[in-house]
Amino acid sequence: MGIYINPGNENLKRALNSEIFVDKSLFIGKISKLLNTEQRFICVSRPRRFGKTMIGNLMKAYFSKGCDSRDIFSNLKIAKDPCFGENLNKFNVLSIDFGGFFSSSKNKNDVLLNLYSELFEDFRKEFPNIEFSEKDSVAKMVQRVYTETNTQFIIIIDEYDVLVREQIPEDIFKGYLELLNSLFKNNELSPAIAFAYLTGILPIVRDKVQSKLNVFKESTMLEPFGMEEFFGFTKAEVKDLCRQYKMKFKECEEWYDGYRISKISVYNPNSLVEAMLRRECANYWNVTGSYEVVSDYIKLDYDGVKTAVIDMIAGKEIKVDSGNFENSLNKINTKDDVFTYLIHLGYINYDKKTGLCRIPNKEIKQEWEKAIKVAGNFAKIAEMIKDSDSLLYLTQNGASEEVAAALDRAHIEVSSALNYNFESSLQAAIILAYYTARTKYTVIQELPAGYGFADIGFIPKNPKDPAILIELKCNQDADTAIKQIKNRNYPKAFENYLDNLLLVGINYDKITKVHECVIEKYQK
Repeated sequence: MGIYINPGNENLKRALNSEIFVDKSLFIGKISKLLNTEQRFICVSRPRRFGKTMIGNLMKAYFSKGCDSRDIFSNLKIAKDPCFGENLNKFNVLSIDFGGFFSSSKNKNDVLLNLYSELFEDFRKEFPNIEFSEKDSVAKMVQRVYTETNTQFIIIIDEYDVLVREQIPEDIFKGYLELLNSLFKNNELSPAIAFAYLTGILPIVRDKVQSKLNVFKESTMLEPFGMEEFFGFTKAEVKDLCRQYKMKFKECEEWYDGYRISKISVYNPNSLVEAMLRRECANYWNVTGSYEVVSDYIKLDYDGVKTAVIDMIAGKEIKVDSGNFENSLNKINTKDDVFTYLIHLGYINYDKKTGLCRIPNKEIKQEWEKAIKVAGNFAKIAEMIKDSDSLLYLTQNGASEEVAAALDRAHIEVSSALNYNFESSLQAAIILAYYTARTKYTVIQELPAGYGFADIGFIPKNPKDPAILIELKCNQDADTAIKQIKNRNYPKAFENYLDNLLLVGINYDKITKVHECVIEKYQK
């Protein structure tokens, strides 16, 4: 059993010994059908801590000749699959964690030389009867083992993209490309590799790297390739955990759901595990990612990034064209590039059918809040969000003049000169101005009510808080907005709250940009 060649099953054992283990072993059955086919090379890109490495550990324990894993797998789901014993511990496995190796290297310029040196030693120890030369490439050593033993390899490379994401010298990067090319674009070596599994945060780069890895079928946040259920927790798995740990499913759903990949809703696994173990839903994302990643890119404000971010934080969806992003951090030049990159990092969810993006859940929304606090061009927006508690208090207490003044400031801050007079801009301003109200209310825009749609409805989570119904007008007056609420019977949507319902009419003047507000308690 080596470090890189034919590793053991210790990592899987450790996972099984943990308090929480969600069985994803059926992935073995899925990929077993791909062995020695034209689809035998797959590359999976997902955000950090979405289960990529865990799947790799399952594969190493199952395929590696360096261990006997029958007893381990006998209690997992894959044991009931007819293919279970067919490939169990029958392959040579070559496993490289590029991320871990790169981060632990003292001299980044020597990272490939050090890797070759360690692989050479591992090959010698694992196959003492085979003669290797220090000048042999990794591909040459794999080929020699296959020729001598007639045993194929499974190749597992974790964080293959670390050298793509890091700023490394051109000669080191060129050497890395040569390594990939020798392993996966070598016709002579092809019979020796039964399957290859690469993981990364970013999909395969569409220029230099793609030419070396175009044999790989990709599973991404945009195109899951039928693998969506294995990376992240499914709704059924989350419900089981909630029952076991006596946690409220709806609360977990609000905090960690929102990644709609193909037809499956996927939850952040790392955060779910933390929430279960601590018996508390909270933001655990900051352990695995940094809001600085978001902040650095929204500061650039390519062709409307700021406006789009404001809309998303206000709960809206934005249109993104993900087709032109080249999966390279050196080639982020447009708003679409910025948001496509953030989709792959898990900060945004993408709906392939509509091409619309949104912030997926409460946890990630908090990361966006942190990001705009340190992005200089968002300072006033961050301040407005900070003051939203006081605005809600003023509204609940009927302070209409103070509310109108706050909306004057909010509307200007969230609007450009081009879109100030759009009603959608005013709606976004109001949602942001009342941002923290979401902790106490369910906020619904275009709420079906009576004989039409109320502009914004605030449904309280605590029955002691008043429900709030807001109607917007332009170049009219706030009293007209109140009359429309009554004439169209919008309060009908609040039948359970009629004893504690506030009607809010807001009017703004396109020329003076002054807002008028009327707040009154609903009378039956």
